Amino acid sequence: MSENTTPENQDFAAILAEFEEGKPAADASAGPKVGDKVSGKIVSIGPEAAFVDLGGKAEGMIELAQVSDAEGKLEVAVGDTVDATVTSLDPESGTLVLRRRVGRGAEVKSEIEQAHAAGIPVEGLVTAVVKGGVEVQVAGMRAFCPVSQLELRYVENPEKFVGQRLTFRITRYEEGGRGRRPNIVLSRRALLEEEAQAKAAETRARLAPGAIVKGTVTALTDYGAFVDLGGLEGMLHVSEIGYARTAHPKDVLTVGQELEVQVLKIEPGKDAKRGERISLSRKALERDPWQDAAARFPERSRVKGRVLRLESFGAFIEVAPGLEGLAHISELGGGRHLRHSREALQLGQDVEVTVLGVDPVKRRISLSLAEPGEREEREQVEAKPDKARGRSDRSDRGRERERDRPRDAGAEEAAAAASSSGSFASMADFFRTSQSVKKK
Repeated sequence: MSENTTPENQDFAAILAEFEEGKPAADASAGPKVGDKVSGKIVSIGPEAAFVDLGGKAEGMIELAQVSDAEGKLEVAVGDTVDATVTSLDPESGTLVLRRRVGRGAEVKSEIEQAHAAGIPVEGLVTAVVKGGVEVQVAGMRAFCPVSQLELRYVENPEKFVGQRLTFRITRYEEGGRGRRPNIVLSRRALLEEEAQAKAAETRARLAPGAIVKGTVTALTDYGAFVDLGGLEGMLHVSEIGYARTAHPKDVLTVGQELEVQVLKIEPGKDAKRGERISLSRKALERDPWQDAAARFPERSRVKGRVLRLESFGAFIEVAPGLEGLAHISELGGGRHLRHSREALQLGQDVEVTVLGVDPVKRRISLSLAEPGEREEREQVEAKPDKARGRSDRSDRGRERERDRPRDAGAEEAAAAASSSGSFASMADFFRTSQSVKKK
């Protein structure tokens, strides 16, 4: 090395020499290795395999059986992108050997071993439900998938998977010993979690409070529905399903149903495993029925409704989806005193009511069981002048006192005689007459 040559110059000279000799300057270990998942574009299709450009100087080869359907029809064309797993390196050409699935070759056992080592997904047919999970046939070999590994959530009815051909990952492979089959344990959940994680990154980028998104109902509970938004799940509370009162989400939603929802808020999860808590609403996308409630239900109009709740102070009656009115207990008895609204109505009863008033701001509707004419008559009676009611009350009380006062027999007979003869000339005549009656 000359005096003017520095270590940096020497490194550059070595790289230049390698380039001129056609040798790669980069470490070969930097490329895809066995077990890596890769994605590339098909550049050519031969009679037995397709060649895939993996980027850089890496090239892969995948058998046509791996990119064909069950009938042997090719599913890809030149220019298509394929996802696969590196299973080995061809010693002659240095080309990476790729696989998308296993179980179609002649050496089934060795392929399954390879799939387990490299993490390649396998296809299997669910044939029966057994204790703790399901039995799966993978290329003629019996395997087992625990029920906890069938879905992202716990499966209450594993029988629904029987007869389905699904994709699994081999989580355990053990030789069965002399004359015994290998012990193969599968997981479908592992693949679903990987797919969800890939989708979650894209979904998370477009989620924000107020965003309107589409999702699929994955589970129903007493308090709401879980909705898959694409790798991320949100909660649609029962109160946000719609304006109409809903007793249980299953009354209006089904698992697998697609629906449009609005994101209400996104909050950090309690721990890293659970991720964000996403609150959703379908009600926010519906028209508020209170906007035109006053026009739909004018005062004194007669409408039909259904009793939803009975309280000591009155009954709540639904007159339209999302619109409930209160019939006060004083409007239920037709003038008679009631201790509870259930003395006049029953839950779920269909009734006809009169609208007394609508307050869209306070979201209140006042109702009455009485017809408009009946209620007016009762109001007129109650609106009599206080003095007239006072005189009437005093007269009634006087008559009651007179009725309850001890009677004098002579006075009664004298009064009767006076009634028959006309009248007394004076108070003395009245006194003499009453005394003579007593003597008799």
